[in-house]
Amino acid sequence: MEQIIEPNSSLLSGSGSGSGRSTPSFDGFPMDDPDTKDPEPAVAFETQYPAMSLYDVNLDKYPFCQPCPFATDAKALEELGACDYTQRISYEMARSGQATRRVRVYADGIYDLFHQGHARQLLQAKNIFPNVYLIVGVCNNELTLKMKGRTVMNGFERYEAVRHCRYVDEIVANAPWTLTDEFLNEHKIDFVAHDDIPYGGAGGVDDIYAHLKARGMFVATERTPGVSTSDIVARIVKDYDLFVRRNLARGYTAKELNVSFLSEKKFRFQNKMDELKDRGNMVRCGLLARWEAKSRDLIEAFLQAFGRERLCSIWRESKGKLMSIWGSAASLEAGAIDSSDSDSDSEDEYEDALGEVAHVVAESDSGLETARWHDTVAPNLSRSSSSPEVGTGVC
Repeated sequence: MEQIIEPNSSLLSGSGSGSGRSTPSFDGFPMDDPDTKDPEPAVAFETQYPAMSLYDVNLDKYPFCQPCPFATDAKALEELGACDYTQRISYEMARSGQATRRVRVYADGIYDLFHQGHARQLLQAKNIFPNVYLIVGVCNNELTLKMKGRTVMNGFERYEAVRHCRYVDEIVANAPWTLTDEFLNEHKIDFVAHDDIPYGGAGGVDDIYAHLKARGMFVATERTPGVSTSDIVARIVKDYDLFVRRNLARGYTAKELNVSFLSEKKFRFQNKMDELKDRGNMVRCGLLARWEAKSRDLIEAFLQAFGRERLCSIWRESKGKLMSIWGSAASLEAGAIDSSDSDSDSEDEYEDALGEVAHVVAESDSGLETARWHDTVAPNLSRSSSSPEVGTGVC
């Protein structure tokens, strides 16, 4: 039974990636014999991507934060010498934090076009156990071309990309494809971190990490879905014309971009058409801006002519006219009220006269006739202000 040591799931939630290596499927390179070489493609590859010598950086200018060392540097050798590899660390000891020294975890890969999937895989490897010393192996150009295929970045660029990742403590250049016991003992490796997908190798090997899983020296990381070096290359290939036009506009030559003469002219013509379109849009935007400015001027002039102060003055003038008209109407109404008052006074006088007549009649006639007259005739006389004939007839 193969023993696969699973990492702490709390450390892996939402993150993780493979090292960037995939099952070899590059046509044209034999995989059966690991010693088989194909010198001509390798020479062509190295000619196109020359191996750069590591440049010297004055790290005295950067005393607080520096890139991690290579395995051959003095700092890495000092760490290696201080490690007592006779004290082997089990998985339980490493997880519980009971290890008497730093746990040396190794992760390997191509790391071409270093992206967030690579960084998250190294983050997981760094946090697999407490107090981890993370060693990262990066394969060189020749081995990568033979086992996987052509890369975008050369070995020097890939080394530098990984050694500037903050999770990495040490870089092993020219890392092997298959990890042997000699390599593990040389670098005093306790555990190897990689995704759990079976990974084939030369000689028909189904999983190059099978012997490490059987010995309990393997810890699994998780891949980041949706991102890989192949996906990034596919995006570039998909938008090939756009990227070529972009680099031509930035000063690259057709020879540097491996573009034919006719293709170059086509791309430059497309760039020129886009430039004219941009100019047309700028002119149109300028016209719109000037039109908006003119519109604002017209609105401002209108407000000055018919603004708040002008409207207030118009209102005051209109108010005065309305008040004068209202005053004349009120005087006419007052006259009408006076005439109605005089009419009421005459009515009061007439009622007083009727009262006196009724008193005389009451004294001369009998009480019954007086009461009858008072009940029938008097009310009619009081309701009609202009009925002297009725009064005279009664008398």
